[in-house]
Amino acid sequence: MQDRLIPILKVLGMVIALFGLTMLFPLVISEAMADAARHAHDEAVLATIGSGVFLWLLTRHNKRELRSRDGFLLVVLIWTVLPIFAALPLLIYLPDLSFTDAYFETMSGLTTTGATVLSGLDNLPASINIWRAQLHLLGGLGVIVLVVAVLPLLGVGGRQMYKAETPGPMKDTKLTPRMEETAKGLWVVYLFFTLLCFIAFWLGGMGWVDAVVHAFSVMGLGGFSSHDASFGHFNSPLLEGIAVVFALIAGMNFATHFLAFRQRSFHPYRVDPELRWYLFIVLGSCLGLALFLWYQDVYVDFLTALRYASFNTISVATTMGLANADFNAWPYFAGLWMLFLCSFSTSAGSTGGGIKMMRAILLYKQVYRELVHLLHPNANLLTRLGGVPVTNKITYAVLAYLFIYIASIVVLSFVLIASGLDVFTAFSAVVATINNTGPGLNQVGPATTYAVLTDFQTWVCSFSMLLGRLELFTLLVVLTPAFWRK
Repeated sequence: MQDRLIPILKVLGMVIALFGLTMLFPLVISEAMADAARHAHDEAVLATIGSGVFLWLLTRHNKRELRSRDGFLLVVLIWTVLPIFAALPLLIYLPDLSFTDAYFETMSGLTTTGATVLSGLDNLPASINIWRAQLHLLGGLGVIVLVVAVLPLLGVGGRQMYKAETPGPMKDTKLTPRMEETAKGLWVVYLFFTLLCFIAFWLGGMGWVDAVVHAFSVMGLGGFSSHDASFGHFNSPLLEGIAVVFALIAGMNFATHFLAFRQRSFHPYRVDPELRWYLFIVLGSCLGLALFLWYQDVYVDFLTALRYASFNTISVATTMGLANADFNAWPYFAGLWMLFLCSFSTSAGSTGGGIKMMRAILLYKQVYRELVHLLHPNANLLTRLGGVPVTNKITYAVLAYLFIYIASIVVLSFVLIASGLDVFTAFSAVVATINNTGPGLNQVGPATTYAVLTDFQTWVCSFSMLLGRLELFTLLVVLTPAFWRK
């Protein structure tokens, strides 16, 4: 066991130290603006980098290379340990904040969930709000994918981590001959769109701090805002339009963006099998919910209904989680439909959560194949995706994933109900966290925070966020007895 853990801890030490370096950005902001959180960032950077270097020094003599099985454990350790260090600036600056709430907040940031327990965001130092949003940026395409691009420079291969971390059924996609080049390419595209989003917000009238916070939040499909009123603070149709356009971009497969950049062509978008379904379902739902809200007299005119329905539907469906209205006050159908969308709308390889559109399409095609098979029992029917036959092995894996996904929602909802939450709040909290969306309904709606939960309920939601971000299997496989056998 010791021989197995030491090489994993060695890499974990490197990751913690590198993560500490990312804390320098809010520290520089804090120093430049002379805000009240300077000491918090100072101590957090020293503690994080010091811990990472110490762990690496203890284990540096081990030369064993990581195996695929090690990758699962390493990813789980990284995603459970980094929120502890990420919470340090919050714990130091906000001494009344409990460790449970601080861990929830940073887990929410890194998993790009965007559920918050904090209030009074408008009065927080800019560097604290930027740090919260920066966690979305890092978590957007996975801390590990970033690490895969950096660790090879330190002599550590990253293929195992990439395969365990990469979102959706694109783990074996080879966009370039070398895994490191793929990771770097995805991050270059991701940062390019983030920069464009920042410039658009800034030119649209946001201050630069708000533009940074919301660009990180939108492209990471996170949902943290620097204002208690979330995006409703700005009350600007222009800024809302910018946000939904970039949220839709972030909800697409970044491998498709990468290929379009490299080929300098829109062809990858035209042949992406998920894209047309993604846009049709999300944009169609915007129109449908606008008509519904207008018919229900929630808004007096159709254009106003279309504005609020579009922003909040795209925000929830892409798992961004920002809000410009309290959709918890809308008829229940609207909120439930948006939560339904967030469970499958975004593409594999995007920064969004949920089971991903690719799995939803495969499930639909499998159901259709079974129906046709009833009519033609001897027919040899193939499921195709983008014109390519899909093997039964992949179909069975998707069916198993769906079973675990539904079972997780049911079990976690019952746990929250047994702990005292009402059914609606419990169900929506689990759906919103396991899909990394953020706001739920009822007590955890967009106008409230998760601070209403007890410590136990907060830990359950933290686990739910981690489970969803690691796409269930990566975390659950580590919990099986078979994983720990030699």
